[in-house]
Amino acid sequence: MAFMTVCASTHSAEALADAVDRAVALLTAGEPVALPTETVYGLAADALRAEAVARIFEAKERPFFDPLIVHLPDVEWLELVASIPAKSRALVDGLTMRFWPGPLTLVLPRKGIVPDIVTSGLETVAVRMSAHPVFNEIAKLFGKPLAAPSANRFGRISPTTAAHVMSELNGRIKLVVDGGPAAHGVESTIVAVEGDALRILRSGPVSSEQLAEFGRICRFEKGHKLEAPGQLESHYAPRTPLKLQLPGAVSGEAATGDVGLLAWSGVAEPHKFACVEILSPTADLREAAATLFSKMRRLDEASVRLIVAEPVPERGLGVAIMDRLRRAAHSTAL
Repeated sequence: MAFMTVCASTHSAEALADAVDRAVALLTAGEPVALPTETVYGLAADALRAEAVARIFEAKERPFFDPLIVHLPDVEWLELVASIPAKSRALVDGLTMRFWPGPLTLVLPRKGIVPDIVTSGLETVAVRMSAHPVFNEIAKLFGKPLAAPSANRFGRISPTTAAHVMSELNGRIKLVVDGGPAAHGVESTIVAVEGDALRILRSGPVSSEQLAEFGRICRFEKGHKLEAPGQLESHYAPRTPLKLQLPGAVSGEAATGDVGLLAWSGVAEPHKFACVEILSPTADLREAAATLFSKMRRLDEASVRLIVAEPVPERGLGVAIMDRLRRAAHSTAL
């Protein structure tokens, strides 16, 4: 059954209070609500109620084998939903003190309070605390953990504004809380905590170099079973086919005049393309990450035959950007 979706602004104190009240009321009633986070917009529901979480899967058309991240209202909830092995205690404490609230998700052994639907039957749970003030206020007032994957239909480009959520889920949910553009623009880093070591399951705003200050980094081998959200090879995809191409070979793709370009920091011959989006004119990886999904979405809506994307330097946030671009290219090639 379709809903009339309301997009609630938070641009004034009065509007924020109204949006927060609406969101908490709907969450309490077991309904999913789209909320801003510092990474991308999330579709949140009560993580401890299986029927509420099922509504997330329904709205997103998400397969039940893909687990969800549990967002905690405060750090005290960590040991209520997850078990921290003694040999991992120092590492977990160090990571949460440094990166929470923030864009780091930890995968730890789960406790029975977490429904199977949240973890897709796995014996682990993915947990984090959002740093977005609106999400934080709603989570604290709600008082319980929220399951919150990205607020888009499954496999599509992640939303970084409330307008993106409306274009994806209008009529499928009752409320979108507009907290402005997402600051990071790519999803959280996910790490499995294994003793005194870390295994990076998904690249994100917290880099491997930052994590290495706290523990040994184990290599993640493809072919492992699905262990956390965002690991599917086919993900983050526009409807338009997307192809990764080295800068020197890009101009040849534009010969037919119906190709869009997602450029890294500039383009020598923009007139050869039907449309051009530049991730960062100043070659700033933070800016590129923050604008990646919104610029992919604009090219996807430009009625071009093909999107050609240039690689970005694969260091720091560039690792996360290239991860998303490779998966988008893989998805549209299938």
